[in-house]
Amino acid sequence: MGFFAPWFLAGVAAVGLPIWLHLLKKHRSTPQPFSSLMFFEQHIQSSIKHKRLRYLLLFALRTALVALLALAFAKPYIHRRALPANRAGEVTVIAVDNSLSMRADGRLESAKRMAKSAIGGLRPGQRAQVMAFGARMQAMSELTDDHASLGAAVDAIEPSDARTSFAELTRAARSIARSLRLPVSIQLFSDMQRSGMPSNFSDLRLNEDVRLEPHPVDKQVPNFTVENVVAPRRVYDGKKQRVLATIAGFGTKKADRTVSLVLNGRVVETKVATVPENGRATAEFLSLDVPHGQNRGEVRIDPADALPQDDRFYFTVERVEPRHALFVHEADNSRGLLYFTSALESSGHSAFIIDSASPEQVANVSPARYAFVVLSDVGAPPGAFENELRSYAQAGGSVLIALGRNSAAIPRVPVAGDRIEEARYSGREGERFQTASWLDSSHPAILANNRWEGVKFYQSIRVTPGDARVVARLSDETPLLIERQAGQGRILIFASTFDNVANDFPLHASFVPFVEQVARYLGRLDSGPAAVLVGSFGELRDSKAKGASVEVIDPTGARVLSLEEGASAENIQFTEAGFYEIHRPTGPETVAVNADRHESDLAAATQEDLALWENTAQGTSAAGGSTETGQRDLSLWWYIMIAALTLAIAESLLGNKHLSVDKEAA
Repeated sequence: MGFFAPWFLAGVAAVGLPIWLHLLKKHRSTPQPFSSLMFFEQHIQSSIKHKRLRYLLLFALRTALVALLALAFAKPYIHRRALPANRAGEVTVIAVDNSLSMRADGRLESAKRMAKSAIGGLRPGQRAQVMAFGARMQAMSELTDDHASLGAAVDAIEPSDARTSFAELTRAARSIARSLRLPVSIQLFSDMQRSGMPSNFSDLRLNEDVRLEPHPVDKQVPNFTVENVVAPRRVYDGKKQRVLATIAGFGTKKADRTVSLVLNGRVVETKVATVPENGRATAEFLSLDVPHGQNRGEVRIDPADALPQDDRFYFTVERVEPRHALFVHEADNSRGLLYFTSALESSGHSAFIIDSASPEQVANVSPARYAFVVLSDVGAPPGAFENELRSYAQAGGSVLIALGRNSAAIPRVPVAGDRIEEARYSGREGERFQTASWLDSSHPAILANNRWEGVKFYQSIRVTPGDARVVARLSDETPLLIERQAGQGRILIFASTFDNVANDFPLHASFVPFVEQVARYLGRLDSGPAAVLVGSFGELRDSKAKGASVEVIDPTGARVLSLEEGASAENIQFTEAGFYEIHRPTGPETVAVNADRHESDLAAATQEDLALWENTAQGTSAAGGSTETGQRDLSLWWYIMIAALTLAIAESLLGNKHLSVDKEAA
């Protein structure tokens, strides 16, 4: 028993009030007139009669009433064992973890044996369902009471390369309870990996219909892994490339590990990395010589631990020829070409070769052979060429238009057709210039280069953007960079020039990354990573390949999609580590897939975390009826107040009776 407000127990001292009423106030002396007391001898007379209590029952009622009131305000409670509510029809879910970490040291086999033992302990007629889980839940059986089929479903669980997600398990458990409208018991068989716990513990909250009972496979083993590899996605020349690998140890002692760089199945170079205790080490390779086409690379360490599946890190690298881009400029102004080309070359990538031409030279030029086209302040290009550029953009091509003094004399932006309002000038004297006051950092042309401080714009062409997307604005609200979609293509309008006349942009460090990002964006040059994680998705077709058949081969050499799926599927999920081959009408692509290296840390969650997870349903159970057996605090306040009210009524009746007797006697 306990008290929520024990200080109110001091009110028990008020029981002195009934004593005072019954004892000290009982004797009343009536004064009598007397001539003199001088002949009386003074002494103390003891009166037993005056010290004797009267109306003992009334006294007891009053004393008990005061004591109960003090006790009630102290809010007493008792610990009570909560009995389980009726869980009739309870469904058992046998959840077996088959994530990558369960491959270590026979963990999955141990979990499957424990799961089959739990199935054997089910009551006759009790229904259960077997599910495998990693990042997603996978039903392995129907809801049944047939122990044989449940055991076969457990045997059918295969190890995967997915990452553990206990949050996904909790979400699925709540969903099952809601759909069945029955209590659910989750029998969890897992290594209870710490990295599988979500960052937000509320994601593990169970509702009142779900009961969790974890069965840990607690084998703690050390593990080394190739944690990460930094390698180029594409190369455009014959130079040897740099590859940087990170080797990590979890629960390990200091050790030397042999690290090898492999390209297309051939070991290119081998090094020794010293990994500190529970630490990381790097291995740098500078000898990657990439042949033309798509190549499969990997960094591996010698397998010497319980989880060899994470001792390899896959990546792809493709060597392609640089693509051509067309830069159209006035014959008497090649400054924009000089700065634009220099920026591309200084970016460290030679993905594009710039071909230049004047408006007079493009009459017989087909834009379709170029990755993108730049119109650098050419005013009005030849009509035939402009029509070809419109068709080129509609078909998926990209055009970059820089507007300068020659553009001020034309009413509309070439190809795009947006209305030109006016040319705005600011003198170079003093502080009379404009700056880029706002940039849309989500746009690919600005994404990694959203700081243009110090760039001075002296001349700009104000364009009415209409429904086009404004990517950047000057301080006077003039749109500086505008993107307009034209069919399947992209048109970027830069309301100034690249020649270091209308602005000093080419003299700033932000110019080079801007030109590089614009070229990659317009040239649709995929700058994605050299590898992706298990569980991620890959796009199979774009809008131009609708209806075309696509074939996907997984790392084991099996076809992933049926013929019908190959003609309609928009994307594919990579579920295994290794190399996937995607065959499109436009050409094949190899995708390197690796397991999430969070799985390499085999440390288990603490017992405190597991206990908190099990007890997350207690709050909702107390409100809506307990489904668990546990301790609860039962308040006695109402019971005491009912008893006090009863005593108050009895005291009132009995007090009135004695009061009437006293009046009659008087």
